[in-house]
Amino acid sequence: MLDPYHLQRCRLQEVTIPVAQLPGITIAQPDVTLMLDLDGIIQDVSLSNAVSEESVEDWRGRPWVETVGDGVSGKVLRMLADARDNGVSAFRQVNQRFPSGIEVPMEYTTVRLGGQAGLIAIGRNLHAVAELQSRLIAAQQAMEQEYWKLREVETRYRLLFDASNEAVLMLQAETLRIMEANPAAIRTLGLARGRDLLPEMAPEEREPFQAMLQRVRQSGRAPGILLHLGPGRASWLVRASLMTSDPGQMFMVQLAPAAGVQSPVLDVKQAALDEFVDRLPDAFVVTDRDGVIRRANRAFLDLVQVGAEGAVLGEPLGRFLPRPGADLPVLMANLNRHGSVRLFATAIQGELGGETDVEISAVGNTSTRPSQIALLMRDVGRRLSPAETNPNLQSALAAIIEQTGKTALKSLVRDTVGLVERHYILAALDLSRGNRTAAAEILGMSRQGFYKKLAQYEMDGHPHAGA
Repeated sequence: MLDPYHLQRCRLQEVTIPVAQLPGITIAQPDVTLMLDLDGIIQDVSLSNAVSEESVEDWRGRPWVETVGDGVSGKVLRMLADARDNGVSAFRQVNQRFPSGIEVPMEYTTVRLGGQAGLIAIGRNLHAVAELQSRLIAAQQAMEQEYWKLREVETRYRLLFDASNEAVLMLQAETLRIMEANPAAIRTLGLARGRDLLPEMAPEEREPFQAMLQRVRQSGRAPGILLHLGPGRASWLVRASLMTSDPGQMFMVQLAPAAGVQSPVLDVKQAALDEFVDRLPDAFVVTDRDGVIRRANRAFLDLVQVGAEGAVLGEPLGRFLPRPGADLPVLMANLNRHGSVRLFATAIQGELGGETDVEISAVGNTSTRPSQIALLMRDVGRRLSPAETNPNLQSALAAIIEQTGKTALKSLVRDTVGLVERHYILAALDLSRGNRTAAAEILGMSRQGFYKKLAQYEMDGHPHAGA
């Protein structure tokens, strides 16, 4: 069996097929078959049933190149030349112009026959392919529209979920593991994603809670029950509903403060404190003892390059550290050992690839095994690094080293300290363009202490030591 559409892959130097044998060969039925001489003159034409209504008798005796659309004659000439030289040509798309005036996109390949028998051009109608392509494009566009509709629904759901003043949990139906927790649940109850809900409640309340969920599974709804949750074991009215999702069935659990219990969300003093914390210029984070984020201010969101607090609540703090398996355990170990941590040097990695050097100070709500930990993170990227030393400082230090053995150690240390302090003061003034307040901040000094250093080294009149 000879398939003309695979002849190109064979790369035959010459196809020796006697013309007399052509009628006995079983080949894939092409839409147009042209018998040509070596000069490309059409000797005979055969059409398939798909285009049999066209009358092509006038093609006989005419050059093939005269029967194609404008701008594609070069492709025809290359196919003829390739077939004469190599035995077979590459597949090329040609607009075939029929005597009725219509042009049909065709894909042709040309094969040389044995001896001086000439050439055969075999064409396939691309209308079916074009139709399939248009259908595929339409299906892709429909899928994209449905995808964006789904994304819009998910965005609305996420906004409602995060903005709700009522604590909401999404539980996996089989294990009762928390799959999602909104910011209200994380802040007020400390319930983060990945935890099991049953251990968070008293043993005697677990069976009634499971019975309520079983009734919801069977009938779709059940009366709410009273549970005691959170660090203070406050009373909460709990309701549940069943949802179906891709991972399987999930329970949506809503928790509202019971009568007589003031909701932390409605606490005016707490809201005012949250506003102060959110305006802090340094990043501020509150975590539980496992390092799960329960509160974050705007400065921290800028460090980790996210737009909303809900995106980080319930996430482990170690996710944003360059070495989550090393930095966070060391920080927590020092906190448990000493009760507080000061100036712990590390870096914060953002969701968009940014990285910022920070110093972390941390303290727990109790001196031993704190349940809540507050962390203050200061960006130290603007501070001077040892790489900013210049050759002048190096040469001055070398001159002091040469005095070893000639000058007392106390004088050598005093001169070295003075030289280094003077150098970094000048460098800080250069970075701050003479702004003393900014220079003092870069060096981690108070403004009064910075003024004393300027006076000590008689630098008040230095061109960089402006106001």
